Amino acid sequence: MTVPAPRTAFVKRRRYRFDLRSTALFFVFLAVVVCVLGLAARVAAGALERRPAWVFVLVLLGVAGCLGLRRRWRVAGVARRAAAALDEAAREAAEQLEASAVARRRSAVEAVAVAHDALTPKEFDYAAPAPDDVDYAAPTPEDVDYAAPAPEMFDYAALTPEEFEEAIAALCERDGCSGVEVVGGAGDLGADVLAVTPDGRRIVVQCKRYDESHRVGSQDLQRFGGTCFTVHEADVAVLVSTSDFTAPALEYAEQCGILCVNGEALEAWTDGSGPRPWDGAPEAGAPDREAAGAGF
Repeated sequence: MTVPAPRTAFVKRRRYRFDLRSTALFFVFLAVVVCVLGLAARVAAGALERRPAWVFVLVLLGVAGCLGLRRRWRVAGVARRAAAALDEAAREAAEQLEASAVARRRSAVEAVAVAHDALTPKEFDYAAPAPDDVDYAAPTPEDVDYAAPAPEMFDYAALTPEEFEEAIAALCERDGCSGVEVVGGAGDLGADVLAVTPDGRRIVVQCKRYDESHRVGSQDLQRFGGTCFTVHEADVAVLVSTSDFTAPALEYAEQCGILCVNGEALEAWTDGSGPRPWDGAPEAGAPDREAAGAGF
């Protein structure tokens, strides 16, 4: 049996053509380079002949250049090693963070699973009253315990004026008033707290959180008296203060039917040892509303 001889792969060879122009330009460039180098060598030789000390300068410059290159290579090597170390540290930190996140997620899933397994129907309180079993009847004034002190409201001097108004509103609500509303602020026209007493009378309260040395004067009463009845249509007008009242202020309040509650009476109202402000008010409200409006 005759085995055919394998064919030799045909390789196309690239023929280089001789270019006279390129060759001439190359030799011209080579001649220019040789001339420049020869001129530089001649200038350097003349300079060294005139000043031999420059030989040492050139040698020193050469040594410094070699050392600089060596140092640069060394610094480059150190920088490469530092970069590699930082890359490795960053990779390890990323792996640790990922492992920590996986562990936290696993712990959260296990906690949810444990809580789900522990929450069985027998743990629910089915004895809770249905909505129909709740007594929605409003409490009567007799059912309210007025002797119960209001928590966190004894130190009125430590409150801001706004907090003092909120505290007085809480006292009114505690003692059975309905529709309690704090309206103090800019443009309140002398009313800080509005409410309806348990017996259905409209009460308007102005709050004055003063220091003990600052007593409420007649001007404060006149401003309040000019709006409490005519503007706010109060059946009971009360001015509550943490301090006391001047004699002219008390006289004006008595003429206009405004009830004054000083710091001592406020403490008694708070702890339940004293009456509520509207307990001593006349049923028909102020006795002389026209006099109150004229004093403004």
